[in-house]
Amino acid sequence: MEDNHSQQAKVTTPLSFWRGVGGEAIASMQRNKLRTSLTGFAVAWGIFMLIVLLGAGNGLINAQQANSDDYVDNSMMIFGGMTSKAYEGLKEGRDIRLDDNDLHTTQTRFTANIDKAGGVLYEGGATITVGENYVSSSLRGVYPVDAEINKTKLVCGRFINDIDIRDRRKVLVIPENQAKELVPHNPRSLLGQTIKVGSMAFTVIGIEQEDQSRMSSDVHVPFTTLQTIYNRGNNVGRIAFTFHGLDTEKENEAFEKQYRATINRQHRAAPDDEDAIWIWNRFTQAMQMQKGLSIIRTALWIIGLFTLLSGIVGVSNIMLITVRERTREFGIRKAIGASPLSILRIIITESIVVTGFFGYIGMLLGICANLYMDATLGSKPIETGLFTTTVFVDPTVGLSTCFGVTLVLIIAGTIAGLMPALKAAKIRPIEALRAE
Repeated sequence: MEDNHSQQAKVTTPLSFWRGVGGEAIASMQRNKLRTSLTGFAVAWGIFMLIVLLGAGNGLINAQQANSDDYVDNSMMIFGGMTSKAYEGLKEGRDIRLDDNDLHTTQTRFTANIDKAGGVLYEGGATITVGENYVSSSLRGVYPVDAEINKTKLVCGRFINDIDIRDRRKVLVIPENQAKELVPHNPRSLLGQTIKVGSMAFTVIGIEQEDQSRMSSDVHVPFTTLQTIYNRGNNVGRIAFTFHGLDTEKENEAFEKQYRATINRQHRAAPDDEDAIWIWNRFTQAMQMQKGLSIIRTALWIIGLFTLLSGIVGVSNIMLITVRERTREFGIRKAIGASPLSILRIIITESIVVTGFFGYIGMLLGICANLYMDATLGSKPIETGLFTTTVFVDPTVGLSTCFGVTLVLIIAGTIAGLMPALKAAKIRPIEALRAE
């Protein structure tokens, strides 16, 4: 029987000890309500600001990523420029206009990386008429790859295809907002109808979903059709293509260098003249954006943690005051047999209780603030006059962040109480009993 009682005591003693330590911490907080409240407020404010900053940062980052998702990353746009170097007896300052030969070279000589390529031509000032209704728009001559690059979504019908390009068909894909102006009561009825573009008849083969985030809303027609009707000769305006196998910045730089040299030579421009043609590489742009977003995330964490640090310093100072006030008590404890480790645990436990309790209050308030931000600003479109954009998308924090904050609280509470606890553990009973 004695062995059973002794085993039970061994099992229950640690639990009883931690209950006693926790009870002492709570009792100490109750005796010093004002001091504990002010210290707790500093901790709660630090956690609150950390959660709000991370939530707001996530909202901005998510909005930026949502806006960039309107395009395919593995794509490039090539623009004609102006030479900045003399080459083969020709002076600098010559205009470079991309032509059919450049497009053919792009489609045939770089097949190891380029998937699909096409030209893009514009013709402004087009009047589209249906009965008595009309709209003014711009025609955009494109290849089928344009729908893939710009992630074009259709309400109904289809996009420009290869047969339209080959046969120079007079067909078009009209934006939904213009279709509503032309046939307000039933815009989808335009599909398959013949409408007038200026004095020419075109057949509507598709209606594009309205995208208010873009500045322009053009009517799409086959590239070859626009090139022929408006006498553009062999001019291709700009070249757009998708690619594969270029997964690093170094690989992209090498490809761009080779591509630029090839196109430049066709226009008798210096192979290394970067102004002769401009290359907009959306893949490297996306990589740079991700680096920038990572820097923003890190900066937000640093700012939030420094805000939290001010509260943790306050907790540490309060624990030092507590140790000073309870010097005689700790001396008596050690005189009657308390170990330095037990004194250490008392102070650290009280520190963790203060930071943990008020930290969770701050975290809950921060989550509520983020939910309010999400309800008022999240996914709310903002009119700029030219287009509509979204500033915040889901400005909240995930469970992983909450777990991370919890870990920060535990570590911070331990660190805040460690130095005062070590000081208390080193108190000599005789010196403590002499203290006033």
